[in-house]
Amino acid sequence: MIMRKKKNTEYVSLNEISFRKFMKNRLAVAGIIVIALLVLMSAAAPLITDYSISRTDLMNISNSPDSSHILGTDELGRDVFARLLYGGRVSILVGIASMCVQVVIGVTMGAIAGYFGGITDKIIMRIIDIIMCFPFFVIAVSVAAVVGPGIKNLIIIIGFLMWPNIARIVRAEILSIKENDYIMAAKAMGLSSFEIIKSHVLPNIMSPVLVASTLAIANGILTEASLSFLGIGVRLPEPSWGNMLIAAQNIGTLQREWWLWMPAGALIILMVLSINFVGDGLRDALDPRTKA
Repeated sequence: MIMRKKKNTEYVSLNEISFRKFMKNRLAVAGIIVIALLVLMSAAAPLITDYSISRTDLMNISNSPDSSHILGTDELGRDVFARLLYGGRVSILVGIASMCVQVVIGVTMGAIAGYFGGITDKIIMRIIDIIMCFPFFVIAVSVAAVVGPGIKNLIIIIGFLMWPNIARIVRAEILSIKENDYIMAAKAMGLSSFEIIKSHVLPNIMSPVLVASTLAIANGILTEASLSFLGIGVRLPEPSWGNMLIAAQNIGTLQREWWLWMPAGALIILMVLSINFVGDGLRDALDPRTKA
């Protein structure tokens, strides 16, 4: 483990230094707390509310918040607060799952392009250029219209269209370290390219990948909200923060029934901001050039 000497002759690991720098970032810590609360509330939805996502109350249609329904009811008499909690599960799941797809594809393709170079690098980079030259939402909407709405399809669409960002980061990092002495020594020892990439290259580039991964979750949540708002994301009656915003397409709802769209919009903004704060905090904490 790499250690750094302090003035009082004590030694502190770089991991501890990074942790201390992260904890000094108040926005990042606040972001972690907010994310944890939202995830916990969504996971514990059955314990927080007695209403289900499909339970209707025809005597209380589009009612404003009261003691029975703290965030009111929708046009079918369903409890908005319950749908908000259960919808958080879907939105967060889409963000995390799409991030995992992006990381797997992006790290793999970026590592191959950066390590092997030459014609392999050129082919992969041209594929990335082709994907990135098209407007994301135009392609996403077109693909979603073909394969249909749904959580699985949405995860695949986001993951397969947004991996080039991570691939470019991985490639750039590998290009900067692949000529280092420890990489050359591993080659001289006869290690295979796969072993070198797995044991010596990837562990040394995980910091930027970790930061990019947190931002990918935020992008996934925003993309889910955008596509669901257009009606080609998460399929109703399954709630998500994105498809709850569909109510905002009605001007009357926008003006008079704020509880149908404003809470979902506020949670999307809060979650995305918190994730971005955490990503910025990780970037500063893992940068050895910043002071502890």
